Amino acid sequence: MIKRIGRFFQERIQPPEAGGGHEHGLRLATAALLVEMTRADFSVTDLERAAVDRLLREHFGLDDAETREIVELAELEVKTSASLFQFTHLIDKHFALEQKISIVELMWRVAYSDEKKDHHEEHLVRKVAELLHVPHSAFIRARERAAADAEQR
Repeated sequence: MIKRIGRFFQERIQPPEAGGGHEHGLRLATAALLVEMTRADFSVTDLERAAVDRLLREHFGLDDAETREIVELAELEVKTSASLFQFTHLIDKHFALEQKISIVELMWRVAYSDEKKDHHEEHLVRKVAELLHVPHSAFIRARERAAADAEQR
């Protein structure tokens, strides 16, 4: 099991050293964090699942088949993962601050998708933001953008 998870990160999430591959890794790591976000309040709703699919499709320009594949893979890895550190460590190490802030905002959008932000959800986003070294001011702005978007829906 540990070898399989290690291979997953080497092949799918950890970007290759020599350019390229960053976008694919970001997609998988982002999907894993969004899937984890749906589970934060111990109740995964259809609205949250739909939000994850929609956000991944819109944010990364995926088609339906790509979205399904990435979500299924992310769900499997989240179920077998012991902590968020393996996801956040790779993101923090390999991706720019703007991408990290974008992930935090997507997580907020999932939290607001079912119209009831739970304190467990807020705790998870805060924890991920800290692990990604996202400044508190950016964390707050991401939350405000997601809340404003949720009000418009």
